[in-house]
Parts: sequence; C-alpha cells; structure tokens
Amino acid sequence: MLVRNQFMKYLTCLIIMLGLSACSSVPDDNTSKQPSSTSASTTPSNNATVHHPQWNEKSLSAFYQQWKGTPYRFGGLSKRGLDCSGLVYLAYQDILGERVGRTVKSQQSLGKEVARANLQIGDLVFFRVNRNTRHVGVYMGNNQFLHVSTKKGVIISALDNPYWAPKYKFSKRFY
Repeated sequence: MLVRNQFMKYLTCLIIMLGLSACSSVPDDNTSKQPSSTSASTTPSNNATVHHPQWNEKSLSAFYQQWKGTPYRFGGLSKRGLDCSGLVYLAYQDILGERVGRTVKSQQSLGKEVARANLQIGDLVFFRVNRNTRHVGVYMGNNQFLHVSTKKGVIISALDNPYWAPKYKFSKRFY
C-alpha cells in the first residue's frame, strides 16, 4: 500500500509538471478580422522575406490546410489532436525535413532571438499566457501566425490580436 501511495504521489507530481509546461488555453480568436491598420502599416514584417527557401507562404498555407481545425490535445501529434509545440514539431518536419524539440521549452532554447519588427516566415513566436503557461506558433508573414487554439484547434491569428499582443514575449529563428 505504501508503494502504491508513493507511486500515486509521483504520478500526480508528474501530471502537474506537464500541465505547467503545456500550451495555453486560448479564447476564441476572430481570425476573419484584418490586423489593425496602425499595426499593419508600422510593422516592417508585413513583407517578410524568407531565409530558408522551403519556408514560404505556399508551403505554410498547404500545411495549414492539411491541419486546419485539428483539435487541441495535450501531447498529441495526430489528426485526433495536437498541442502548440506538436504543431511546430510537425511543421518543421513536414516542410523542412528537420526535427526540432517537442516541447515549448526545448523549442525556445534553439536558435537566435529575432526582433518582432524583423520577423520572417517560419520564425517561431512565443507567448507567456500566464505565470506557468507558454505558447508557440509559426510566423506566416503579414502579422499572422499559425498555432493551436484549445477551442478552435489549428488556426491562424494576428499578432496584434487583443488577446495575443500583450502576451507576446519573443521570437526565435533556427533554420
């Protein structure tokens, strides 16, 4: 009985730790709205260039169409569900044939930091949703990023969305 109790405590701690590093729960995002004109006109990243030739609007759009609406599922990597870092992992594998870390924490430790004004297609954008929750998406150009919402699944959102703008922390490039 003592061993079982210790195992249950260990398992509970493990589940809590995984939950603290998980992608965030996000509110519904109105992706049909265009970014605000002030952000669109002042952000030089609207005409994003691409360092890696396979990261382009066409390849990311095709990837998005393949995964669009796939539901959020913590730890998932399939059409049945995936989380934000899983989407990034699959995008890099599918588009570039490269493997990146599987968690937000491992993905944010790679590459070099890029200023928001210098974002390019394929850069990763990181958010801090609350004290314990991080979120990641792939920049698509024109102030948009691809990510997984817990309510709508795989979607495209604007960086200047009122929910995401204050939560944006930094971006990374490692291709």
